[in-house]
Amino acid sequence: MEEQLSMLAAEIAGRLFIEVEASGRHVHVTEQQAVALFGQRLTPLRPLSQPGQFVSGQRVEIIGPKGKLSNVAVLGPERKEGQVEISLTDAVALGVSPPIRLSGKTEGSPGILLRGPKGEIFLDHGVIVARRHMHLPPHEAQLRGLKDRQIVQVKLFTSRSLVFDDVVVRVDPSFAPRVHIDFDEANACGFKKGDYGMIIHG
Repeated sequence: MEEQLSMLAAEIAGRLFIEVEASGRHVHVTEQQAVALFGQRLTPLRPLSQPGQFVSGQRVEIIGPKGKLSNVAVLGPERKEGQVEISLTDAVALGVSPPIRLSGKTEGSPGILLRGPKGEIFLDHGVIVARRHMHLPPHEAQLRGLKDRQIVQVKLFTSRSLVFDDVVVRVDPSFAPRVHIDFDEANACGFKKGDYGMIIHG
């Protein structure tokens, strides 16, 4: 009986709770852009929670109209289009006004200069602030009664607990279940690595 209750409790918790991660500023580049910046393709340094994704051993400098950010991580693997994901605080420091978008939605976004050890490139667009979202594989989404692009709330159990509205559900077989917020949002709620959130259906 105790084992059955434990299994039931674990199943209920699995439907309600999800691990949260804070994503710092980072850059995505194409293979051609990587060669221009670093003289080679990206080299994996450590894996990320999403399967196949990694932090590379390369870093860039992001240079805006009013300031710059140094030692910015470049994530791999290479993509079809370059993209820079920053926080709103970073945007003020750089002097740019990026839209709040899901990754890959860069139409109409501002450009930026990227400088690496071997060269520099200018992106004519691609600077965004990542919209808060969650990754779910299809079986996890079904278990939780969620669908791709659904909007939910997530209550974070952190040192300054709060509820985030407008969290976009993203469903794909390649995903591992995580909620992603940026560092501005993480600081607002006192986030620490390993914190969990509770999904509240919208």
